[in-house]
Amino acid sequence: MKQPIPLAQTRSLPWWRRPIFLLVLMAFAMPIGFNTWNALLNNFVIEMAGFTGVEIGWLHTVREIPGFLAIGVIALLMFMREQILGLVALLMLGVATALTAYFPSFGGILTLTMLSSIGFHYYETVNQSLQLQWVDKARAPQVLGWLMAAGSAASLLAYGSLVLTWKTFDLSYSLVYMVGGGITALIAIYALFSFRQFESPHPQVRKLILKKRYWLYYALQFMAGARRQIFVVFAAFMMVEKFGFDVHEVTSLFMINFLINMFVAPLMGRVVGRKGERFVLLFEYAGLIVVFLAYGGLYWLSWGVAVASVLYVVDHMLFGLAFALKTYFQKIADPQDIAPTAAVAFTINHIAAVFLPAALGYLWLVSPSSVFVLAASMAGVSFALGLLIPRHPRKGNETIFARGDLASVSSTSP
Repeated sequence: MKQPIPLAQTRSLPWWRRPIFLLVLMAFAMPIGFNTWNALLNNFVIEMAGFTGVEIGWLHTVREIPGFLAIGVIALLMFMREQILGLVALLMLGVATALTAYFPSFGGILTLTMLSSIGFHYYETVNQSLQLQWVDKARAPQVLGWLMAAGSAASLLAYGSLVLTWKTFDLSYSLVYMVGGGITALIAIYALFSFRQFESPHPQVRKLILKKRYWLYYALQFMAGARRQIFVVFAAFMMVEKFGFDVHEVTSLFMINFLINMFVAPLMGRVVGRKGERFVLLFEYAGLIVVFLAYGGLYWLSWGVAVASVLYVVDHMLFGLAFALKTYFQKIADPQDIAPTAAVAFTINHIAAVFLPAALGYLWLVSPSSVFVLAASMAGVSFALGLLIPRHPRKGNETIFARGDLASVSSTSP
């Protein structure tokens, strides 16, 4: 195997062998497998295994356990490089997704979900770390926006294929899962053998790191994880349970989401660069408060499927703005802290995810609207925390309280 190549020397490589292209390839590969699984999930578990809100809650609790244990990435990095670990995890996600439909029982679905989730969460942990190490701070908002657009394009391809072929060719769950997961696995294998190992300029600390000055980042990650569960678990489930959406109808909504993100994500990357993370995150949190309360209105005021569909699309678009939290951390972090802190942050992000879906599954049976009111409250807490982000975050100026910069007015304070 060739020696790792320093990041500064990768400019001499062809563009299709450079780190940024590998990030684009990974960003394209993961959504094909994951979103194929996600698009079919609610219909698959209801039709093939008779799931209710309780079972779907337990499934997502099991799915989030590997995210809670993402801190284990730090231990694995003692034995393998981040780049290798990320691609092996991506391969695991693809293989587990491909096999999902062959085990249509509560135990079987939970087992395959656990395996695919280990791949997904360990991939995401490493991928976030590599993005922040390989992309320059000045270009990060725009590049992360383009990476999100690449992921949206892959999702659009997967969903578009489902919409056009699901009913036309009467496809089976097993075939679609096999194709979607297989593509992800093949791309991971290609990337494992086709790219050099890239050496970041700042060797990463390979031990647990918890720093007091990162406290706001940790808090925002915790709230994002708790809030995200309600969207991921119950918003799509509502579309199937309450409005009777079929696979191609749910997939059409996903297509609209990712088509919008293909164009909006790069634009929002520019907005982050100009307006800053504080502005974008506050906009996201305020929008989510309104959307979650409106979800409750679907039950209180008997709004129809058109309103529900619009809310779902807006909801998904707002969650896409969360990449601003990555660039906030990149600006305040010591470069050598990125990998271990990404693992710690992923674990913090999933603390609530371990118990919240199962607990809310029982609440869902009694009052679905209460679940969304709780989500709106969480978005409100996130908004309050977002007010503590300074206009110009950096090391030493992590919050508006840092170094007396209470109003975050001056970007030149010592």
